[in-house]
Amino acid sequence: MNSDIWAATGVPAFDAPAGDVKRSPLLDAKVMMVDDEPLMTDLIQAYLEDEGYTNFVVTNDPREALELLRQEDPGVLLLDLMMPQMSGFELLEAIRADRALRYTPVIVLTASTGAESKLRALKLGATDFLAKPVDASELVLRVRNTLAFRQYHNRLINFDPVTGFPNHRLFDRGIDDMIAVRDLCGGMVAVFSISVPVCREIRESIDQATADDLARVLANRLNRFATAENFKSPFATSNEKAPRVARLSDEQFGLVLEGVADADALDILAASVLGVLCEPVTLGLHEVGPVAWLGISVCPADGDTAAALRQSADLAATHARLRGAVQGVFASPELNARSLQRMTLGSQLRGAVKRGELRVHYQPKVDIKTNRIVGAEALLRWNHPELGILPPGQFIALAEDLGLISGIGQWVMALACRDAVNWIRAGFGDLRVAVNIAKPQFESGDLCDVVRQAMQDSGLPPKQLVLELTESMLMDNVEASQALMADLKKLGVTLSIDDFGTGYSSLSYLKSFPLDELKIDRSFVVDLPGVKSDVAIVRTIIELGHRLGMSVIAEGIETSEQLHCLARLGCDRYQGFLCSKALPVEEFMELLAGQEATAP
Repeated sequence: MNSDIWAATGVPAFDAPAGDVKRSPLLDAKVMMVDDEPLMTDLIQAYLEDEGYTNFVVTNDPREALELLRQEDPGVLLLDLMMPQMSGFELLEAIRADRALRYTPVIVLTASTGAESKLRALKLGATDFLAKPVDASELVLRVRNTLAFRQYHNRLINFDPVTGFPNHRLFDRGIDDMIAVRDLCGGMVAVFSISVPVCREIRESIDQATADDLARVLANRLNRFATAENFKSPFATSNEKAPRVARLSDEQFGLVLEGVADADALDILAASVLGVLCEPVTLGLHEVGPVAWLGISVCPADGDTAAALRQSADLAATHARLRGAVQGVFASPELNARSLQRMTLGSQLRGAVKRGELRVHYQPKVDIKTNRIVGAEALLRWNHPELGILPPGQFIALAEDLGLISGIGQWVMALACRDAVNWIRAGFGDLRVAVNIAKPQFESGDLCDVVRQAMQDSGLPPKQLVLELTESMLMDNVEASQALMADLKKLGVTLSIDDFGTGYSSLSYLKSFPLDELKIDRSFVVDLPGVKSDVAIVRTIIELGHRLGMSVIAEGIETSEQLHCLARLGCDRYQGFLCSKALPVEEFMELLAGQEATAP
């Protein structure tokens, strides 16, 4: 068995590493000592060093022991019972009560020869005893035997006894390790749940030994596939101790691969796995042609924990078997097409900025009293090479899931500021540009730096930049929101609350936020002026905003009747198709030029 896989259990393998047949791997185990007498710990360490042990953790203050145990996870703990600050009995009781530490082997050291102390320690969960003064030979034997037993115990609970490959416990740990370093590796983590029903059929029709032989063949095929030389470069894990292959039940195997670039790569992998597994196998006098069913889940689309990904993959494998002719199914609400589309879009979105596919369009904001354009909202569009222009609703959530939204948001901020400066320089007046802030940007900790840098690089005056925030975003952490908004206000920018009325009931907090503008959501204006309740709501929002010193803008205005109603209610500005849809920057500037040409 590979010693790297054993390392993931915290205990070395039974077999010595290749090229070092004389040294026992048990000697590399971590030995921790807790004794208030430094001379005693020095003596014990010297005895063990003479035997070849090299990995020690020592404390002479038992009050530090619990935290050290959590940090170091030793293979064995040597614990003195009689210590003034905290007795070994107390510490042993605390260890056995701790879910993370309760199975740590503990050899207690005691100078007492009475049965009472030993019995008490045993009741508290001591693994073994050493009498003081310590005999070197006895110490070495008890430490070795305790480590060997723990190694054997870990093998039983972490590995399949037939194939020698990890079971679900160690496999899940490996998946979580890969997820933790996914951002460094790039791409997706893919989990395969592989069902091979012929394993059960062989057991029932021939015998258990033949079924075990088949399981070993299939596990080794998967392992060779996952560790092949031509596979290491694109898919090699950053954590070499994370197992890729597991036997999860009598007829189920697991495979995890990271760095999967896109849906096309995943499709190729699935076909390759099926090809490897379904080659005929000769078992004595019998030749078997295995049929495998794959359920495939990916991080982040189908989950971000081992438990979630395995559950999704298992469900997909069940659907694959039920479909019969289909040997591979992707996990997702629709199980296949939606997942593939999402993975493909995610992969393409990663390079969309570099390829120049993202665009910023501008929807005019119009002053209701003067009927003049006084600003614009920057709205992101994706000019997809195959699907055409995609609105943000089709890819913003995916960008957030993939961790791309902050980088995209920074690009939008910089471009919008540059475009606004060009409008001002072209003589169209002091137009304001509004940029939407996504929740991950708001919580990133560097929003002020991003805004400051965009204004500095473009030369845009702070008063010409509007940041649009959502109600729900502000209410997630009111105190943090207040602090960040105060810092943004120090930069001189305008703060607007977008889609007001659709989030939390935050009227009690609204007065404490340093907001300059309130935007009425389109859902409240779509039925104006015909629905009296909507008229009443809009009137209340406008009056509330004005009383709090904010200007009020309505979005989604499409008819002159809606506009006349808003004018009677005292609304300050509007945006919507009545004036214009969101336009590419060149067309927006043409609209501005037309307005100037018709000005009195």
